[in-house]
Amino acid sequence: MVMAALAAAALGGCAGGSPVGLVDVQRLTANWPQYTNAQNQLLADQRAIASGKGSNAAKQRQVIQLQQRYAQISNQLVSQVRDAAAKIAQQKQLKLVVTREFVGYGGTDITPDVEKLLGITEKPTPTP
Repeated sequence: MVMAALAAAALGGCAGGSPVGLVDVQRLTANWPQYTNAQNQLLADQRAIASGKGSNAAKQRQVIQLQQRYAQISNQLVSQVRDAAAKIAQQKQLKLVVTREFVGYGGTDITPDVEKLLGITEKPTPTP
């Protein structure tokens, strides 16, 4: 859910040179503890509501509250990524930053720089 919001967000670049920056949202969300913790909490809360006792009306109110809380968390995470991407774009004099998911080739990958600003460390790929 957050990933879709992040991918949909136009990560606006700052004034400067002509290059286009790319951010790999899938990589960010796969390695960002803040995102995975939010996802895990959402799933746990959904399961608790579904298996909990109470009327359907009470469960529906709980689901609505959960959706509102999750939307707020999603907006905060998107904002953090957007701010980090904007800061890197300004440093590197990029005119535009887009998500890698929609780019076939070209551009400057700024994902490692955004990860660094957000305190994300890439998980090592398991060796076969």
